[in-house]
Amino acid sequence: MQQEKQPDYHAVVFRDRAAGFAFLTRSTATSERTIEWDDGETYPVVDVEISSESHPFYTGKARTVDSEGRIAQFEKRYGNSGPAGDEKNTA
Repeated sequence: MQQEKQPDYHAVVFRDRAAGFAFLTRSTATSERTIEWDDGETYPVVDVEISSESHPFYTGKARTVDSEGRIAQFEKRYGNSGPAGDEKNTA
């Protein structure tokens, strides 16, 4: 493998400013800003808009779709023919 063509892979802190959450990982992302981490080392910090700490899916605050409303809308548009086995075949 040609080393001069590979991106620099180094330790980076990703910080979710909305949730006040940060984690240290390795990445090719770069930043001019730095932060002193718990281990006393200084790492580049990349601010992100959303992470697992603030995403509605992972926090359990995701909205659910009202499926009853969708069914009522379907029946209003196409009519209610009942369960599939109730219709009599006249052929």
